[in-house]
Amino acid sequence: MQFNQVEGQTTNAIHVRKVLNGRRTGLLYVVRWPKSFDALQQGIAAFNYAYDDVKMVNRLKRMAMYEAVMGGLNVEIDDDMKFSNGITAVFYAIISGAKAVIISGINPDSSGHVYNDANLKRLHAGTDKQILQALIDRGYPIYTADLEVATASGVPLWTEEALMRFGAASPRERSGP
Repeated sequence: MQFNQVEGQTTNAIHVRKVLNGRRTGLLYVVRWPKSFDALQQGIAAFNYAYDDVKMVNRLKRMAMYEAVMGGLNVEIDDDMKFSNGITAVFYAIISGAKAVIISGINPDSSGHVYNDANLKRLHAGTDKQILQALIDRGYPIYTADLEVATASGVPLWTEEALMRFGAASPRERSGP
């Protein structure tokens, strides 16, 4: 989640709050929040969203994650350099040592968002696509659960075969005879 989704008045921000109203999460990540923690708590409470714990990811932490994974600096000074919160989550998973990262809903070729029909342009789509391709090229275990995302980005589908590569039992093996 980010500032605009909590306090913004854009079509997208209003729809985010509508979708999240009355819902909850275990761990909430808030990206680039510019105000106090109290202001964040009040903003989230205003649309009845609950969480067990919250982690703040400021601009410097986000830049550090990008550098740790990508090996370069991205200061996000314009829309052509910015990447989505979904990519931030991918970086966090990689840095945290995830054996595999399975993404869903990060489609660089889509417009708009699944939670509204405003069909707004995604300003970070090109950057997201470049980052995903670089991660694949570097051998990171990135997969997607969405056929559309796989087709648009080149990210391989998370399949039972991929699951087996990580030493997990297949659904049939877990359920028994």
